[in-house]
Amino acid sequence: MTQIERYIFRIASGAFFACLIGLTGTIWVTQALRELDLITAKGQTLLIFLFVTGLSVPTLVVVIAPVALFIAVIYALNRLNGDSELIVMSAAGMKPRAILRPFLTLALAVSFLVGFLVIVVMPASFQELRDVITRVRGDFIANVVKEGQFTSLDNGITFHFRERGPNGTLLGLFIQDSREAGKSKVYLAERGNAIDVDGQSYLALEKGSVHQQQKDSRDSSILTFERYTIDLAAFAPPDADVIYKPRERSTSQLLFPDRNEGYFKLQKGRFRAELHDRLSSWLYPLALAFIAFAALGDPRTTRQGRGLAVAGAVVAVVTLRIAGFAAAGAATRSQGAVAAIYGVPLLAIALSSLIIFHGPAVRAFNARIAALLRGRPRGPRLAAG
Repeated sequence: MTQIERYIFRIASGAFFACLIGLTGTIWVTQALRELDLITAKGQTLLIFLFVTGLSVPTLVVVIAPVALFIAVIYALNRLNGDSELIVMSAAGMKPRAILRPFLTLALAVSFLVGFLVIVVMPASFQELRDVITRVRGDFIANVVKEGQFTSLDNGITFHFRERGPNGTLLGLFIQDSREAGKSKVYLAERGNAIDVDGQSYLALEKGSVHQQQKDSRDSSILTFERYTIDLAAFAPPDADVIYKPRERSTSQLLFPDRNEGYFKLQKGRFRAELHDRLSSWLYPLALAFIAFAALGDPRTTRQGRGLAVAGAVVAVVTLRIAGFAAAGAATRSQGAVAAIYGVPLLAIALSSLIIFHGPAVRAFNARIAALLRGRPRGPRLAAG
């Protein structure tokens, strides 16, 4: 790049990183505050809290980076125009493609970042987040329940213990499981210990009984035991194997799915839409950069307002994103709509390029069309008598 192009690139990249870090940090803090119950209610450590909230950072960057790039391009062009630098560059014979080059370089770098995060990092972070949440829920015996209190857990489970003895032993245990409709099961035990075996969590009960009763029935069954082990995974809903959603699967799993899997057969459209949405994600930073440059790339005097151009660019970006979401939604229902996922950002790039490189011709054509519309007779006139 030339010295002028490097100067423009420094302005745009500085604004981009400032927007990206500021917006990502702000939104991350608001998201992190929603996860404080990991420490307060679920008794997890600060390290687990930071790890879980940190897994959301790639998603935030993917969402914010194109917007930050759009803001950076608008800021840089407004600054260059406000200092009359755009006018000087244009008067010196600098073509639009030369001014566009540093912005395009930055947009390509952001596109590579977004594509890498969406295709590689985000699926892994979603999958790891699911695994961590599963482990946290499975660790509720040691972290959630409190001494002397009845704690209502998810899926209709109530847990209580009288006090905590030496070495973490739970004394005076009461567990009620009413998840299954029409059936209630109660575990009573003098003591119990939470243990881990090969990564699985268990609760070992000693000297107790299991009471089971059907709804609307006075009959009940009682099983006494000296030692009884409960697999805490059994507290999950029946047949609740971990099934990863399309967004939690790697890109290779979306490209080559197990076509015999029942979940894939039911959600084939979501797998298709997720795959092509990932593969097209890198086009949106380019599209937003082109839209911003098409709106504000022409040099103007300080007396000419640029507010209308900025507003038009914002409307174009909002329209682009709505069209992109609509195309992804249509792709879940129809194979033919996949082309629209790629067509929406490519069309935005093409139209913006037309305005950038052939702006005078486009404006002259629009002016002729407007003149023709103004001069067209509105209806038949009656001849004067």
